Amino acid sequence: MGLLPKNERKAPMDTPKTFFIWGATMSGKSYLAERFPSPLFINTDGNAEKAGMPNIQIKNTFKPDGSLKTSVIDQIDEIMLELSTTNHSYKTLVLDVIDDVVDLIEQSVVKEHGVKSLPDIGYGKGYTEVKAVIIGLILSLKALPMNVVYISRIASHTDDNGNETEEPSLKTKYYNMFNGNADLVVQTRKIGNNYSRRMTDRRTEYKRDQIQDKAILKILENVPGVFPRQAQSAAKPSPTTQTTQTNTENGDK
Repeated sequence: MGLLPKNERKAPMDTPKTFFIWGATMSGKSYLAERFPSPLFINTDGNAEKAGMPNIQIKNTFKPDGSLKTSVIDQIDEIMLELSTTNHSYKTLVLDVIDDVVDLIEQSVVKEHGVKSLPDIGYGKGYTEVKAVIIGLILSLKALPMNVVYISRIASHTDDNGNETEEPSLKTKYYNMFNGNADLVVQTRKIGNNYSRRMTDRRTEYKRDQIQDKAILKILENVPGVFPRQAQSAAKPSPTTQTTQTNTENGDK
């Protein structure tokens, strides 16, 4: 039947496809996302429109009585269908910001049930419904022959000893779902007039010679921590040790 591959091992090739970028406002999240090949932004805050990037603004709309008129869930389903069934030139889909996308999904479910909050639906059914929508979205995104970039804001927490930690602001129960399906997690920072990026989580240890997409390789070269450190040369430092970008790189628009 010809379905079975040849019984031999090939050289490993591994290009990350799904990325989670998080950081403070104006820290360079959207700027980094714009560097990906041919990006289309699914936008919630208007930044992509201001920057002139191809984008689709998503939102729930309501009738005069406050009930749901059009659902962001249906809008997302239509976008996924068109991306998966039509010829287009986009190579990257950016969800900016994923925090708002999840909030809009929750709002849609609440309004469809005519209640004020998810717990009002009862017996955990509200969260179960939202979770099913998010899982469906993640599976649809994974099936696309495109890079996928999630953008999230930042949250800070202080423990009992006064130590402050930073993490994505996306609710933990949802972050675990998206992060569990991401290949690489990157934090962006702005310190003074300088911008920096760092890898905070990854699916595997990537190697330069196994990255097939050269455009993605170029992006990853500028994210310290993605690749193993190389021996330093006195004449020229390894690009993986360069932790800051100059102020010529703009932050979020």
